[in-house]
Amino acid sequence: MAQRNDDITKNDDLAPPADAIEMLEADHRKVRALFQQYMATGDQDAQRVIAEQIFVALESHAQLEEMVFYPAFAEAADEDGKALVAEARREHQEVKDLITELRGGGADEEFDARFHELMDNVEHHVQEEETAMFPEAEEILAAESEELLEEMQEVKQRLLAS
Repeated sequence: MAQRNDDITKNDDLAPPADAIEMLEADHRKVRALFQQYMATGDQDAQRVIAEQIFVALESHAQLEEMVFYPAFAEAADEDGKALVAEARREHQEVKDLITELRGGGADEEFDARFHELMDNVEHHVQEEETAMFPEAEEILAAESEELLEEMQEVKQRLLAS
């Protein structure tokens, strides 16, 4: 099964996502694969390079969600859905703060400990999105799924180009 996930991660850039949720889930898989690469290497220089790739992926993903997905979801959602968005935004801020701190440097042991905190925070956030927010979003955003995907793809292209 792990091999299948690796294959999916490798092919994410080749096959266009079917909808906005699939696009966000592909980002989640990409970050998880980068986390695995970080953990698999004992070379601290390589870990720092991988960490920076993770930071960029997380920042662009968070911007995409905050600019396009969360507003669309919050507009269509009930109060529980709006609360999910508020919590997700708080979690994004925690991740952004950790990234800023990690980019500030520090001893390798300190960096590694804070990086593991980042991994835990991201995994928690991903689990909440994939089990609570995304299933609801698939239902309430179904009518605008195609337009949402197109907008997210355009925004992602702009974010990665800058």
